[in-house]
Amino acid sequence: MIRKVFTTALLAGFLAGLIISLVQEFTTTPLILHAEEYENGGPEKAAYSLPGLKGEAQVFLASSGSVAEHQEREWSPADGIERSLYTLGANTIAGIGFSLLLVAAFTLHGRPVNGRTGLLWGIAGFTAFALAPALGLPPEAPGAIAADLPLRQGWWALTVACTATGLWLIFFRSQWVLNILGLAVIALPHVIGAPHPAEIGGNTPPELAAQFTASSLVVTALFWAVMGWLNGTLFARFGGNDALAG
Repeated sequence: MIRKVFTTALLAGFLAGLIISLVQEFTTTPLILHAEEYENGGPEKAAYSLPGLKGEAQVFLASSGSVAEHQEREWSPADGIERSLYTLGANTIAGIGFSLLLVAAFTLHGRPVNGRTGLLWGIAGFTAFALAPALGLPPEAPGAIAADLPLRQGWWALTVACTATGLWLIFFRSQWVLNILGLAVIALPHVIGAPHPAEIGGNTPPELAAQFTASSLVVTALFWAVMGWLNGTLFARFGGNDALAG
């Protein structure tokens, strides 16, 4: 059974990561690149050549910046194939990790699954891990002002745990008292409130930030839908349902 779980998760996670990386190349990645222009000082750029480098190795700095300031910036993958490969790697790792959670949920639930039921599990995963947290902390484009990272991570983790628990109480428990409790648990982190910075704004235009937020949520929903369907289909194909019945 353990072999079936890992085989399903590895294959489904890799395929979902590959598919969503291709989608991002035409949706969120261009928006991120555009937003990074504003994050780094605005779309107006001045070209500087670093000593010892050929002309094709020029770097573009904000007109108010300097070469020294550019060199002190945190490292990030170069645009193009390097960035795409890092994105693929991150998406694949995330896909495999989330797939392991989905297949573990299939196993604990103990009922046969297929592509359709896997899709429903994927929707539930999207709701817990992305949609509910986005109500308080929507995806942020580069250059936006945000609250401290540990505070945001803590609230995100609380929201995921509460949403997953609430969905379980609503859909897998028949007592109406537990159903109401599930709704209350889902609402708890939003009653507490997500951490926000003292002031809202940043270098990125609000229209671009809003487009990035919407696109990110749609792409994430597609990611979870594909991942859920793949996990349900492959779990059944590899004999996971037979193991559950046995």
